[in-house]
Amino acid sequence: MNDVTARFVDDQQRRRLERRFGSHVEEWLTELPRVVEELASQWELTVEGPAPHGRTSVVVCVLRSDGAPGVLKISPDSGLAVSEARMLRIWESSGSVPVVWGVDGERGAILMEWIEGDTVAAGGVVPPMEVIGALIGRLHAVEMPHRELLELRPLASRVQFVFDLWNRERNEGPAAEVVSASSMHQGFCRARDLANGEVDVVPLHGDLHPGNVIDGGERGLVAMDPRACLGDGAVDAVDWALWKATTLPEVVHRVDVLSRILEVDGDRMMEWVRAFAPCLAVAKANRGHAGTGEFDMLIELSEGLTFAL
Repeated sequence: MNDVTARFVDDQQRRRLERRFGSHVEEWLTELPRVVEELASQWELTVEGPAPHGRTSVVVCVLRSDGAPGVLKISPDSGLAVSEARMLRIWESSGSVPVVWGVDGERGAILMEWIEGDTVAAGGVVPPMEVIGALIGRLHAVEMPHRELLELRPLASRVQFVFDLWNRERNEGPAAEVVSASSMHQGFCRARDLANGEVDVVPLHGDLHPGNVIDGGERGLVAMDPRACLGDGAVDAVDWALWKATTLPEVVHRVDVLSRILEVDGDRMMEWVRAFAPCLAVAKANRGHAGTGEFDMLIELSEGLTFAL
């Protein structure tokens, strides 16, 4: 990786992109500075520097010609970028997602407004479930044209992707020693069966965890990085029912609040929570958090050791 590319992508981000897209991403990274320059010219932007980013894109802070701060996201997967931009534009009326200013499908680029604030994950404070439920409810309530609905992939496809990802993470990390393959398989079977249902079907964010929600202060909570799919509305609440929870009663209480606000069945939401618990346990273990109260509770949920409603 040359010095110009390193201005936008550090070694950690490069490794994330390689894990997600394969070794051929190096060629894409080599071309990245030129692509950023072309997009900046196309949209009359001043490039400020890199911003925090995840597994699927490089994010650059920019200023528009009118001085408005923005974010330029560029992904090796142009289809992913186009899908994300389309969903954000559909949800724009909710006020709970960034406004998209431009899309370049050929380059896999999205230009959107900058939301001032940290992610909920970075802040480290669990918001009231009433606030989270209201955010999810606003997204689910937006009417979507039928032709757009038909273009959304089914929830079952997203479930398959998530479990494939976390099974790989388990097999290649410390989690292999503490999260059983059987709990992963049982979780997948639960999620697969639930995903094939036809109850409370809505357009889902699909990846609504605390790292993908910004606390925008007066703007409120703002969701970003959707992996949109069509399915059971209870799914978007799963991460919030589990994040930083250390006891089963706390999870049950969160599920009760969230299911009531979203008007979905609480028992079914809890089944979704149980299904995805081993994936979150893998994430904890691979970050060195095995043996913590959060990890132990996730294992309890995964294996059904003390589960009862």
